[in-house]
Amino acid sequence: MNMQYYLKEHLSLYIFVSVLFLMGIIFGALMVNALSFEQTEDMSSYLGSFFKMINQETDLSSKQLLQETFGLHLKWMLLIWVLGLSVIGLPFILILDFLKGVLIGFTTGYIVGELSWDGFLFALVSIAPQNLIIVPVIIIASVSGISFSIYLIKNRFLQKRGNMSKPFMTYSFLILSLIGILFVISLYETYLTPSIMKWITPMLLSV
Repeated sequence: MNMQYYLKEHLSLYIFVSVLFLMGIIFGALMVNALSFEQTEDMSSYLGSFFKMINQETDLSSKQLLQETFGLHLKWMLLIWVLGLSVIGLPFILILDFLKGVLIGFTTGYIVGELSWDGFLFALVSIAPQNLIIVPVIIIASVSGISFSIYLIKNRFLQKRGNMSKPFMTYSFLILSLIGILFVISLYETYLTPSIMKWITPMLLSV
């Protein structure tokens, strides 16, 4: 019953944030077509070097990779958490969601556009799996942050609802739980994704 009430109460926010995320992905994919010839050449050179590095690298520091990967996810989640704690942070959460969508859309769109079906296969096995979890996690965190920010506005300016400690603890615990999920995803990105990339890059180097 509580879950049904929660979904009913926040469904519009989930739809809005998801649509915003999707718009960011589409915008990011369209940005690929706006690249100049020089930018395309530079990106192609970088992409080729990236694939060669993956194919030749045999002694990656898993610890360092885990720290960098999880550190990036952690910073993103903490930023959403902090923005949710402030009244003025609400629009910035939406901007972050859009930018995350742009990043995913541009990366995937460029690889697919540059390498065609091989790029689609690369994106499918090395980019899509973790983002199937990361994107919903960010959406949940964003909706929670927006909801808490709206609650603050109502509590401070429209009507008084008493103690803020319980909503704060609920919000913070949810963010902490989502960070735990992202840590598991970081382990996947650290120990499995590189192996998948090494498996698929030989066929891309011949493109």
